[in-house]
Formats: sequence, C-alpha cells, structure tokens
Amino acid sequence: MKIDKNSPIPIYHQLYELLKKKIKGGQFKPGEYLPSENKLAEIYDVSRLTVRQALSKLVEEGIVEKQRGRGTIALPPKNVENLTELRGFTDEARASGHSARSVVLENKLTNVPMFARKRLNLPTGSKVILLKRLRLLDDIPYAIEWAYINPAVDTRVLNILEMDMSTASLYEFFRDTLGLHMQYADETLEVTKATPENAKLLMISVGECVVLRNRFTYVYDDKCLEYVKSLYRGDKYRFNIRLHA
Repeated sequence: MKIDKNSPIPIYHQLYELLKKKIKGGQFKPGEYLPSENKLAEIYDVSRLTVRQALSKLVEEGIVEKQRGRGTIALPPKNVENLTELRGFTDEARASGHSARSVVLENKLTNVPMFARKRLNLPTGSKVILLKRLRLLDDIPYAIEWAYINPAVDTRVLNILEMDMSTASLYEFFRDTLGLHMQYADETLEVTKATPENAKLLMISVGECVVLRNRFTYVYDDKCLEYVKSLYRGDKYRFNIRLHA
C-alpha cells in the first residue's frame, strides 16, 4: 500500500491505515519503536503535520503510545469482547485466539455481600462460594475477578471448592457438568482507578484507569446463579456493543 496523493481519501488517513496494517501484520512488533516523525515524513513523502495526524489516530485507538523523549512505540493488541453474547473469560479468550489461565487467590465459603443478597435471593447469614482469580491471557495479567456463586441454585456447585480453578472454565463446569445454562445477565460497566493492591496484581501503576464490571447471571426460573465483580486493565481490554435501531 502506498500513499496516493490524488485519492479523495485524506493523506493522513492513508498513512494511518498503512502504519496500522504494518503494526497488525507484525512489521512493527509490540514494544518496538516506529521511525521518528521526520523519518516517516521522509519515507512517505508527506509533511510532519500529516504524520502527527496519523499517529494521533493510532494513539486514540490504543495501537501505539507516544513516549516523551523516546518516540512512538507499538503496543500489544487489546483483547476485544463482544458484550452482546453471554460468555465467560475463558470462552472469550478462546474466541479471540488467546490462551487463558488463572491464579486462584481465594476459593472458599463466605457471607453473601449485602448489596447482592436480594438478587441472589438468600437470607441473612447465608454462605456463598467466593472464587477470586487473577485472569491472564497469554500469561499477561488482564483482570481480577471475584465470583460469588450461589449454592442454593444447585448444591453441586460446592464441588468448586475442591477443584483446580487455575485452568478450569467456570462456565464450562456450569454448562457441561451441571447442565446449568445461563439464560441472561444484568451487567454494568464503569471506570475507576486501581488501588495499590489491585495495581500490583495487574502489573500497572497505582491510580491507573481500570474498568469495573458487575454482572448478575441468571439460569432457569430467573434464579441468580452468580454475582461477579471484575476489574479489567484499561490498556489491555476493549468492549464492543452493537446497538440496533
């Protein structure tokens, strides 16, 4: 692909597409610096302003990052999740061509979180399973997940306490072993900042933006099987939503 100065497509957009294709194609690998603005202007016979416009668009999409005094660096691709489908972390990872694994931080019985008790339809003092995991894609930390699982829906979920959940898929266990099929989920997303503890797990800076995700998942007869709280790295994850008129 070359810059066509006679094309109705703006030159900066052509350069953006060209550089994006090279990054996606591996000609500029994650962690590798692109040529300087002056060099890019010389290579493609365009102005520095055109180069800056193209790079700004790449920065907006999280494809590159400008580092002061060092240049423009190619970033690893973000994992993209389609929010129109009800799937778990492992299912999404496989669909995106990634390998997923987890570090189990907690797997125990605990009290029902007060704000979730009504949704789970459990009385005061009831216990649920807390499965807290650090979720990794290709061995890179992407999210921290707190899954509160409701034994009142099916007591067989208590087997999770004895399972190795570092590689097992929770949704596969629900679906394939227990025959529990998720019907729908209510979910909210908001942006917050990483605490020191969470930043250490996610290998990011304290105060960096993360996406807080809360999900209540329902099975047959509108029974709430789980409440899941997740924190996703903002620099590694992107959520897609398709809206219909």
